[in-house]
Amino acid sequence: MENRQLGRTGRQVGVIGLGCWQIGGSWGTVSEADALATLNAAVDAGVTFLDTADVYGDGRSEQLVGRLLRDRPDAGLMVATKMGRRADPHVPEAFTGEAMRAWNDRSRRNLGVDTLDLVQLHCPPTPVFSSDAVFDELDAMVEEGRMKAYGVSVETCDEALTAIARPHVASVQIILNAFRRKPLEKVLPAAAAAGVGIIARVPLASGMLSGRYDESTTFAADDHRTYNRSGESFDVGETFSGVPYEVGVASAREVAALTPAGATTAQLALRWIVDQPGVSVVIPGARTGEQARANAAAADLAPLDADTLAAIESIYDERIRSHVHDRW
Repeated sequence: MENRQLGRTGRQVGVIGLGCWQIGGSWGTVSEADALATLNAAVDAGVTFLDTADVYGDGRSEQLVGRLLRDRPDAGLMVATKMGRRADPHVPEAFTGEAMRAWNDRSRRNLGVDTLDLVQLHCPPTPVFSSDAVFDELDAMVEEGRMKAYGVSVETCDEALTAIARPHVASVQIILNAFRRKPLEKVLPAAAAAGVGIIARVPLASGMLSGRYDESTTFAADDHRTYNRSGESFDVGETFSGVPYEVGVASAREVAALTPAGATTAQLALRWIVDQPGVSVVIPGARTGEQARANAAAADLAPLDADTLAAIESIYDERIRSHVHDRW
């Protein structure tokens, strides 16, 4: 698999990683055996970057990733986790040095490591990105050996640009896919100029860009694609990228028609992200080993041709742009 540098971490990672939200929770039930099989299949397929968070399954995802680290110490893995969503209430004032160290301690225990590779603020309230005090504490935590580097996970392009201007932010995680193109305009060029890594999340628009769903598809009650369609539990942009479901599945059929021979629509969607200048790594989730292997194989596809890229852009402009472009 192609490797790229992940921004100011200085680490090289495979261009397709694994998002570990699914194995924690909020996507329906995934057994421990299936979760571990998914993790191992991803590593076997060349994945070296794993993205988790302390709130995925209330620590379950971190614990499973920690078990993988113990089982495969020579795999050369880089693990990114996140902190901040445990704040209750989730307000800027909650991001104190004491709270962040407590979250950090919990993640280190869950993962079974002394020093975390990368810790990302987990879509904090917007004012946090402008808080010198918060970033001074993050710098101090690096000096204390709690983590090697820190980054941010953002909801909006403006938040990303604010973070990129910080001198020690190593990476920015942002929603980027064929249905969420706005980061291409300013965020990716700014990150590249600053040497900040870009971690592309929600790459398949919660599975919509796999082309496997239609208007009659249903999801489990404990799947956020059921309970968060209108942003009832967290930002609606995290579910189907904020695209209205019926609009998205119809648009995904048009994307599916562009899939090259021998590839899946999901692989096409992942390859589109890999082809965007400035992307360091894309983190599709998976619930099975088969899905993890298929996602990793997208790195082997040839770069998309100009006609395909233009067609995907037209689908966005005609069907999707009005629903999402000005919101994030």
